[in-house]
Amino acid sequence: MWDKFFYSFPIQLFLLHVRKNIALVGIWALLSSIVLEGFGKVLGIPYLFLDPEYLNEVTWLGFFMVGIGFAIYTMAFHMTVYIIDGSKFKFLAILRKPFLQFCINNAILPGIFYLIYIFAVIRFQLDNDLENPWVIVEFLLGFAGGSIATFIFLFIYFGLTNKHFFVLFADNVDKQLRKASIPRANVISRYKDQKKRRDKILTYLSPSLKLREVRKDLFRFEGHKLLRVFDQNHLNLFLLQIILVILILFLGFFREEKFLQFPAAMSSILLLAIFTMAVGAVSFWLRNWATALAILIFLLVNMTSQTTLLNRPHKAFGLDYDTPPARYDIEQINAILHPDTVVMDKMETKVILDTWRSQFPENKPPKMVILANSGGGQRAALWSLNVLQQAHAATGGRMFKCARLITGASGGVIGAGFFREIYLRSLTDTAIDVTSQEYLKQISSDNLNPIIFTLLVNDLLIRNQYFEYNGRRYLKDRGYAFESQLNQNTKGILDKPLKDYYLPEKNGIIPMMAITPLIINDARKLFISPHSMSYMGVSMQRFEGQREKSQAIDFKRFFSKHDADNLRFISALRMGATFPFITPNIQLPSDPQMELMDAGLSDNFGIQDAMRFLYVFREWIEENTSGVVLVTVRDSEKFSEIEKKRPPSLVQKIVTPLKNIYINWDNVQTLNNEALYNYMREILEVDLERIEFEYATRNFVKERVGYADNDQVQQEEVEIERASLNWRLTAREKKSIVESIHTPNNQHSLKRLKEIFQDDTSPR
Repeated sequence: MWDKFFYSFPIQLFLLHVRKNIALVGIWALLSSIVLEGFGKVLGIPYLFLDPEYLNEVTWLGFFMVGIGFAIYTMAFHMTVYIIDGSKFKFLAILRKPFLQFCINNAILPGIFYLIYIFAVIRFQLDNDLENPWVIVEFLLGFAGGSIATFIFLFIYFGLTNKHFFVLFADNVDKQLRKASIPRANVISRYKDQKKRRDKILTYLSPSLKLREVRKDLFRFEGHKLLRVFDQNHLNLFLLQIILVILILFLGFFREEKFLQFPAAMSSILLLAIFTMAVGAVSFWLRNWATALAILIFLLVNMTSQTTLLNRPHKAFGLDYDTPPARYDIEQINAILHPDTVVMDKMETKVILDTWRSQFPENKPPKMVILANSGGGQRAALWSLNVLQQAHAATGGRMFKCARLITGASGGVIGAGFFREIYLRSLTDTAIDVTSQEYLKQISSDNLNPIIFTLLVNDLLIRNQYFEYNGRRYLKDRGYAFESQLNQNTKGILDKPLKDYYLPEKNGIIPMMAITPLIINDARKLFISPHSMSYMGVSMQRFEGQREKSQAIDFKRFFSKHDADNLRFISALRMGATFPFITPNIQLPSDPQMELMDAGLSDNFGIQDAMRFLYVFREWIEENTSGVVLVTVRDSEKFSEIEKKRPPSLVQKIVTPLKNIYINWDNVQTLNNEALYNYMREILEVDLERIEFEYATRNFVKERVGYADNDQVQQEEVEIERASLNWRLTAREKKSIVESIHTPNNQHSLKRLKEIFQDDTSPR
């Protein structure tokens, strides 16, 4: 009985994977770690699988699509192993439906993962504040339905195309067996030899899941004919792989159809399936040369990827790329920072400030508000919009009328830019409620599915689709998918050129807004604004003989010959919110080519730019305002407990240095910002007050009375799971972000804003 168990086909296949196919085992282990929230949680990767969103809703349909994806990957796993190792188990060739039998016996690893996934979904959804827990059953039935339907379809195909030995050689198999003249003693001898072999298979699972014994007379069948059965099966599997890849490429032509924008988890799994099947295809055609030729192909692709055809830039929509590129060198940078130019830009901004000041009573200087919004993907966009809505309501709209500058990075600027546009439209349309919860739903709607789907069907394979914007032709890449989805989510109100904000800013109706992506080439900032802001990149002392490296480049002036004013505003937002591997880095028409990265790398909180603006215009501020209010909207906590260190493992010693850099980047910027803020408070001759809002992971719940103002009521500290850094949020994450406004610190900040902006600061 032990031999029948240990030398059963399922156990031997499992041991073969552990011994030989480590990479395939590693993929299943990685997927298990992801769904158990042990990998990628900070980026929200597990939630793509545990809470899949399809057509902007989490329903059984999303789980149905994920079920299809996992079924396809499972079959890719079976096909790859069958192609690589199937011929080692020659008894399969004489079984009916050999590939089906193989899949049943090769189901240990996929089966373990499916059980883990079901457990993980149940655990996650029970903590997801569902109105009806029974909906979990609906989700799992959807997942099972997608998987089972896909398995049935594929096995029908295999049943019609894959032949076993007796079918393939039906004409002569009986004759061949009759001709075999093998003495009984020889048969017994061969049987004993087979029994002594340690790589033998004694039993296998049949389609009815019964344990059956392997035939002992395999030596009667000619080896080359057994291999021919496997080759025929392999060819059919390879054809299926080709059909799947062609189908995915075909779907790319219709990727803008919402029902074809698969959940991000499904797209990721399909991508993984393609790579897995590619391994099997290469092994089938190249045999022993597979590894060497695969390396050669990789090297050739890597070399040819530098060609124009395979390395077309990711463009900023609206810019003119046909005009000869702008010269990008030190001489040109210095030329656009001429002292006369800097003075002219300062004077233009002073005119804007004067226009704004004239809207208030002469004898009552207003407070100037600067809004600094930190980056952090979609959570920062939702948090920024939520804070601005709450502050707008608490101050009766007076705070935003006093706002003169918006700074920040990534999602925070997207949320602030969205609020600014809503506010601008509300000035001419009284039906618009700036504080409507509908806008929170819009900004937090899924923006990841079309990006990952585009990565699958276009960017990694063939980038061949174009669209027109402002009379110019651009490639449809992941950046286009991001902008299109953001445009749909926000009902198209941000889809306008940069120049459309020129007059509203100039007339003091809305605050100026600087989008400041980092230039990878030299670490300078690129200031994108409808008004030239060269004064943000250099001080006047530089023209007095001081050696000073310019810190920024004015986008409008640098790309004046490339129609900078017609840059699509959503493209500008994307330029400041480039998420690694998700939204591609944008290349601009310069020589050498200017490449941009997320603004958060240099100034995630927008404090540096805010303090620079205050410094440049400090004299005007002292003469025309009653003080400055710096409103900071952070998507992280400013103060956090210092974790206790434990003796590190060997792996931790390797990864800790890089991990420390990543973790402390937020703290480094915060400490530098503290120094800048304190310096500005000392030199500014009017009051500078900071009002801080934080998306907190710790909340204080006042027992039995909600968020009452009675400070004597006992408080209980509750840990809140932090929303992930992603362009897609779960329902639980959205709720935690929106409700974070009720923490004591944030409520105190709202109360303070209400005290500052009384009727005496109202415009005329």
